[in-house]
Amino acid sequence: MSIASNDLFSIGLDERDRLNKELGGGLPPGSIVLMEGDYGAGKSAISQRFTYGLCEEGHTVTMLSTELTVGSFLEQMNSLDYDMVDHMLDEDVLFLHADIGDSKSTFSDDGGDEERKDLLKRLMEAEVMWQSDVIVIDTFDAILRNDPKFEALVRENEERQAALEIISFFRDVISEGKVVVLTVDPTTLDEEAIGPFRSIADVFLELEMVEVGNDVRRQISVMRFAGMGEQVGDSIGYSVRSGTGIVIESRSVA
Repeated sequence: MSIASNDLFSIGLDERDRLNKELGGGLPPGSIVLMEGDYGAGKSAISQRFTYGLCEEGHTVTMLSTELTVGSFLEQMNSLDYDMVDHMLDEDVLFLHADIGDSKSTFSDDGGDEERKDLLKRLMEAEVMWQSDVIVIDTFDAILRNDPKFEALVRENEERQAALEIISFFRDVISEGKVVVLTVDPTTLDEEAIGPFRSIADVFLELEMVEVGNDVRRQISVMRFAGMGEQVGDSIGYSVRSGTGIVIESRSVA
């Protein structure tokens, strides 16, 4: 889809939640979005909300998951009342599952030890996944940690150089007006590995869970938002509810 540079990729669902409004009207085209959060912080739920809303607004999305299969993805989306079946049938969304935790990989050829080699290279060469308006990789840190070449560079303290090579590829992708969304658990990567991604992210969101008494509250802290439309909130309180999806909370989290 060709869009003007001042148009945003609306994440829609204005009648259901206020997330699109809280984020200033959508994601800026030609941007890298980094979504950080510890395990359980809600990265997948927000990614799924982005995916559904974007499809509802007529955008195309590639969702690459290191955790969910297509069946569990559809089941999880349905539990949040984000029905993706029609969007999948209409090819609005391309769902890919990367089996990086075992001996097989979505991006691998057949054959023993070769299967885990150059996972990032195979990812970048999977041309069909980069054709969508928005590409979501959940979770990107798992791909980095399971790529033998990246692992070797980490052992040689050259992870920063490896990160810069990946960033160069992402810059080529977004130069066409696309958006790349990366979810990362910062506890799994060295500062030298994650630092470059934080530095170049056009949109940097930090997801946190805060315990208040017996209540666990979730919040999105907007660390950076270049190319925003309207005013973007510094902190967005939200919850994830079965049968409802993402709900924006009016209260702020201290």
